[in-house]
Amino acid sequence: MSLEPLETAEGSDYPCCRQLSVFVENRLGQLLRLMRLFAKTDVSVLAVSVEGATDCAIVRLLVNDPDAGHEILSGAHFAVAETELLVVELPHGKRGLTNLCEALIAGEINMDYIYPLFPDDKREACVAIHVDDISQAAAVLISGKFHLLDQGEL
Repeated sequence: MSLEPLETAEGSDYPCCRQLSVFVENRLGQLLRLMRLFAKTDVSVLAVSVEGATDCAIVRLLVNDPDAGHEILSGAHFAVAETELLVVELPHGKRGLTNLCEALIAGEINMDYIYPLFPDDKREACVAIHVDDISQAAAVLISGKFHLLDQGEL
C-alpha cells in the first residue's frame, strides 16, 4: 500500500482554510516555545486553540501562510497535521454566533469545535469551525448569506 499523499484534480468548491494541529507534551512552556518559532518569521498566528490532556495537548493554529508554518514546525521536530476548516465572518450584532448555530442546526451540521480569530480592523468578528461535513456546511452558510473566508483573505 502506498503512503504517498493523495492528489486531486481540483480544489474545493467552497472557501476554506488550512489549520495546523501540533501535538505537544502537556508541560510548562510548550505554547511559548511554539509561538517563539514564528516570532522572527513572516508567519503570523491568527488564531489558536489548545486542547489539553494529562500528558499531551493538541495546539490548533490558523496562520497566514500554512505551508511556511508547517515547514517551521516540522523543522523544529513537532508532529504536525493539517485539516481544512471553515472561517466564518459573523453577522454584525450580538446574535451573530446564535445565527451561525441556527443555520448549521437547520442544515443538520454538527460542529466538532469552534474558536475565535484574533480581531483586526478589516472585518467583523470571525470564528474557525470544524464540522462533520465541510462541503454541506459551506453550502448551508453561503445560502444563509454568511461570508466564508478563504486562506487568501486571512
